[in-house]
Amino acid sequence: MHTVTADPASAGVRGWDVHLAPPGELDVEIVVPVYNEERALAASIHRLDHFLDSRLPFSWQITIADNASTDITPEIARALAAELDRVRVLRLEEKGRGRALRAAWSASRAQVVAYMDVDLSTDLHALLPLLAPLVSGHSEVAIGSRLAPGSRVTRGPKREFISRAYNGLLHLALRARFSDAQCGFKAVRADVLPELLDAVRDQSWFFDTELLIAAQRRGMRIHEVPVDWVDDPDSRVDIVSTALADLRGVARLALDTPVTRFIVIGVVSTLAYALLFLLLAGGLGSAAASAVALALTAVGNTAANRRLTFGIRGRDGLARHQLAGFVVFVLALALTNGALSVLNDLDRHAPRLLEAAVLLVATLAATVTRYVALSSWAFRRRGRPDAVLSLDTQGNQT
Repeated sequence: MHTVTADPASAGVRGWDVHLAPPGELDVEIVVPVYNEERALAASIHRLDHFLDSRLPFSWQITIADNASTDITPEIARALAAELDRVRVLRLEEKGRGRALRAAWSASRAQVVAYMDVDLSTDLHALLPLLAPLVSGHSEVAIGSRLAPGSRVTRGPKREFISRAYNGLLHLALRARFSDAQCGFKAVRADVLPELLDAVRDQSWFFDTELLIAAQRRGMRIHEVPVDWVDDPDSRVDIVSTALADLRGVARLALDTPVTRFIVIGVVSTLAYALLFLLLAGGLGSAAASAVALALTAVGNTAANRRLTFGIRGRDGLARHQLAGFVVFVLALALTNGALSVLNDLDRHAPRLLEAAVLLVATLAATVTRYVALSSWAFRRRGRPDAVLSLDTQGNQT
């Protein structure tokens, strides 16, 4: 067995050792995060190893991510790694399922990384439909779903209600287009993994949800497969504390959306516009002051939205984006000057503050127009569909 000890500082965790896969191409690495699972670990890993050996047509390995266990789980894990050729062990000295997955996936050399819960609540026959679209390159992320049509689930009414309520909240607050964020049965293609891990802050149970939201916001395909799932009565999850942490995570992500960033940029631009208008109107006149103020703020607005709202960096397409921003600026100029013209027709001696107030309202309307135009035209991502695919356990698209 080939063994190396990684530098804890470079990994971002303390006290972990990794048994790397043998040299050569590895298709799939399945991580099983565990914490004090001395009773279930051996039987589950033997069952998973046998299933993969007999059913999976890809090269594979299993990594047990021992998440700071305090019982004899580490000794059992090392015994399994010594017994089974394609089982490896990773030890962390800090708790947090997200932390364990981040460490294991970051150290992987496989084309596809996956994870499943140690209780194997999800029927393993869903594994091939989960992995196949990722190995083929068709999708970037894959999830098992207990709420998709065709799934069969055995669990108590309390857990069923909590799961449906949580996923309903994700649809309302974060516009999630996947059906089940929490099922412990997921996979990610390695080439998109660094981008996703960079976007995920949570180190615990909310890691899954944040990963999926990050993938959705980047226009990645999320392949979804209904699963057969049986609740584990010996679950170690503290429902109350986990629910509270998840709600905090949802609130954080809800405030960190493109629309929120656009609104903030729009408010700053609008205030800058109003200030410039007041400073310039005395010398240039209202119409010219409005045009100059809009021109100056439009360039900054386009640049800020390009980078912060739509995540576009570098000089590629910069001229085209600024040109599109200028076209949107002309529309905004027509709207604001039209509002000013109507005000002057009604009262040719309107106070400057009233003019500024009218233009402020008109500019806010122009901001909405600008967002629609920029998101649907100027900064629209091309070449990668934003979709959630649903397949049954035989791999048929639904």
